[in-house]
Amino acid sequence: MTKLLPICLLTFLGLATLTGWAQVQNPDKLDKRWKTDTTIHTVPLEEFKALLPRDGIPPIDRPQFFTQKQARQNYFEHEPVIALEIDGVAKAYPLNVLTYHEIVNDQIGEVPITATYCPLCNAAIIFDRRLTYKGKKYKLDFGVSGMLRKSDMVMWDRQTQTWWQQIVGEAVVGKLAGATLTQLDAQIISLQEFFKTYPQGQVLSTNTGFEKMKKRYGKNYYKGYDSSVQPRLFKGKVDERLPAMERVIDIYFQGKYKIYPLKIIQKRGVINDRFKRKNLVIFHQYGTRSILDKQSIQASKDIGSTTVFDPKVAGQVLTFKKTKKGFTDQQTGSTWDITGQCIAGKHQGKKLRRIRYGNHFAFAWFAFHPNDSELYKE
Repeated sequence: MTKLLPICLLTFLGLATLTGWAQVQNPDKLDKRWKTDTTIHTVPLEEFKALLPRDGIPPIDRPQFFTQKQARQNYFEHEPVIALEIDGVAKAYPLNVLTYHEIVNDQIGEVPITATYCPLCNAAIIFDRRLTYKGKKYKLDFGVSGMLRKSDMVMWDRQTQTWWQQIVGEAVVGKLAGATLTQLDAQIISLQEFFKTYPQGQVLSTNTGFEKMKKRYGKNYYKGYDSSVQPRLFKGKVDERLPAMERVIDIYFQGKYKIYPLKIIQKRGVINDRFKRKNLVIFHQYGTRSILDKQSIQASKDIGSTTVFDPKVAGQVLTFKKTKKGFTDQQTGSTWDITGQCIAGKHQGKKLRRIRYGNHFAFAWFAFHPNDSELYKE
């Protein structure tokens, strides 16, 4: 019978069993432990599907970190990490570990953050854990609820047991329903690219405290997922504007979104654009493997890294083109890298201002933003 279950559900059950948390014989009764006020909700409760007990996929609450030397000994240089730098402190969270934990509660500098990843939607997002809502301040930490909605992970906070939709950072059921977390301007790049820009950066260690899971890091249990036609555990109608599993980059200005299909970005290398009277530039560089292709990440296809920036430097809006050395602005001939740092030329040492962006599967993006997204076309 187990062969008939979706592969990702088997993965969920396997992860929970490894950690000793699984009690999944009667998943319809998992909600009995919740103290969430379900009378307060912004979305229909019937849209939630319980697959595991809360924290059946265990979040990391006491993260340890590798130095560059240690990280290179334990990780593949072309595997993807979600990276963030705050006030000179840079940290990276490899997706191969996040696949098995989905949430890391941490702090970068003075900012408490939570790094999240939902493999089903390919949504890697870092949020600020601080929240002010209805005049009250909170410092939240998050867990994995064991529920999905539209195939996206539902998080929960331990302070109020509110349920949160990961891909949009919105509280949807419970005391804080209606609140929204601040998404930080993280970048999804390769380990190698991270250390080129941040040689003193720290990388999440494989010493997560879950020894039975440690041997599985680096293995993809969603084999072939990003090449499939239909998303798993998604019951809604797939929007036909793009193939369901097409990766899209989203940016947000003035209450509206614009999404850019990755295939177009890969083809062009650089996109200089303007949206809602705001200039932006998108960089793409090959050298980062898919986390959702082959079982071995090292053998997976190269999808590259995509980053988004404000192209204005010293009062001048720069126009970029892709070159063998990186990304060159046409105004000064300076060369910039994938993280937005100028590595040669007049602006050497300067950094482009990062613009917050997302990198998701199209089906998931349209499921949560069906009417407020402009689609970029060549």
